[in-house]
Amino acid sequence: MTSLRKLGQSDLEVFPLALGGNVFGWTADQTQSFAVLDAYTAAGGNFVDTADSYSAWIEGNHGGESETIIGKWIKERGNRSDVVVATKVSQHPDFKGLSAANIRAAADASLKRLGTDYIDLYYTHFDQPDVPVEEIIGALDELVKAGKVRQIAASNISPERLKASLEFSEREGLARYVALQPHYNLVSRDTYEGELQALAERAGLAAVPYFALASGFLTGKYRPGATVDSARAEGAAKHLATERGQKVLAALDEVARAHDAEAATVALAWLAAQPTVVAPIASARTVEQLPALLAVAGLRLTDDEIGRLTEASA
Repeated sequence: MTSLRKLGQSDLEVFPLALGGNVFGWTADQTQSFAVLDAYTAAGGNFVDTADSYSAWIEGNHGGESETIIGKWIKERGNRSDVVVATKVSQHPDFKGLSAANIRAAADASLKRLGTDYIDLYYTHFDQPDVPVEEIIGALDELVKAGKVRQIAASNISPERLKASLEFSEREGLARYVALQPHYNLVSRDTYEGELQALAERAGLAAVPYFALASGFLTGKYRPGATVDSARAEGAAKHLATERGQKVLAALDEVARAHDAEAATVALAWLAAQPTVVAPIASARTVEQLPALLAVAGLRLTDDEIGRLTEASA
C-alpha cells in the first residue's frame, strides 16, 4: 500500500498522484468516469481534483458536469470519507469571481452537485485581484467555520497576493491556505519556479501542480510524424516544435529505459521530487491510461536522473 502524504500543514493525507476530474463529462462519459475512479481508488488513490466550471467549455454543457459525476460515484460507492475531494471557485458561468457572496453561493452549488455536506479542499481557481484578499479569506473562513470546507487553497495567484492572503490569515487568526495549485511541468518551469515556489516553501504550502504532463506531451506519445487522437493534441504538439521539448523527450526516454517505466511516469516522478510538490495532478480518460500515472507512487529517480531531466528542460 502506498503511503499517503501530508498535504502541507493540514490534516489531509493524500495519495502522491491526484486524479484530475477535468475529463469527466468532457472526453469521458459517466460510465468511463466511474471506471477510472474505481480503478484509481482500487490502486490506493484517494485524491480527486475537480472544479465547478468543468466542463463549461463544451457545447451543451453548463459547468458542474464533473462535480455531478463525482457526486454520483461517491453516492453509489458509499465512500465519501475515503476520498479527499478538491474543487474550485471563480470560473463557473453562473458563479464568476471571488466576491464573498459569490464564494458562498458557488460553494453551496458545488456541495449540492457533489452530494456531500463538506468539501475537503476548496481552491480559489483564478485570483481576482480587484477583490481584497480580506474579503476572499473572510468568506473562505466562514465556510470552514460552518463545516462546509475542511481546508482552503489557491490556484493561479501571484506571489504578492498569496503573501498578502497568508499574512491576513495569520494576523486575524482565520483559515489559511494550505496548498497551491500551480501550472508546472518539465516544459513549463517558470510558471512556478522562483518567487512563488520560494514563498510556498517558506509558508509550508503543498504544491499540487496541474498540466503535470503538459496536456499529454510528456507521455511521450507525441513524436515527429505521429498523429494522436486527443482533444488536447494541438496543445501538446506545440512542444514538439521546440528544442527544449525534443531534449526533454530524449532525456525522458533515457531515464524511462533505465527503470523499464513509461515516459509519463518519469515526468511525474521528476515533478514529485521537486521542492514543495506533494501530488501532481494527471487525468485519465480510460482505465488503460491509469497504470503509467499511478506508477509514480513507486518510482524514485536518482539525483543524477533528476539532474539530467532538469538540465534537459532548462
